[in-house]
Order: sequence, then C-alpha cells, then structure tokens
Amino acid sequence: MTYETTGTCSVAIEVELEGDTIQSVEFIGGCSGNTQGIAKLVQGMNAREAIARMRGIRCGSKDTSCPDQLAHALEEALEKTSV
Repeated sequence: MTYETTGTCSVAIEVELEGDTIQSVEFIGGCSGNTQGIAKLVQGMNAREAIARMRGIRCGSKDTSCPDQLAHALEEALEKTSV
C-alpha cells in the first residue's frame, strides 16, 4: 500500500503488512538516513505498537513528522486489511 504524506519532506510511504506485522516500509523522499533507520526499526514490529510509539511525534515546528505520517499510513493499512 502506498500512503501519500502531508506536511513532511517525504512525499509517500510504501507499507507492507502481513496481518498486524510490519513486513516492510519504504519512505519516498525525506531524510534518507532517518527514514531508512525508522523503516528498519519497525520491520517485524506489531503495527499497533508502532502506531502507539510514533503517533503525534512532531518535527520542529511542524504539526507532524515522518514517524507520525508512518503511524497514519499503518492505521490506513490496518483498516484496508480488516475490510
């Protein structure tokens, strides 16, 4: 699933879930080292746990961040898999 981000340097996030488990994450754009690190850290993690940890994180004065946008992407992915 591809999620189009808002309010961040990244423009999209590609997310692959298997059930509730994060299989892979790839950020399109953004700070390469940071987004690659986030993607590796959440791989194999329960999506709901990742959402709880990242939801609401801000980047400087912005209302959101790449981790917060990943939380939104994971929420959307979970909704699509439960339908």
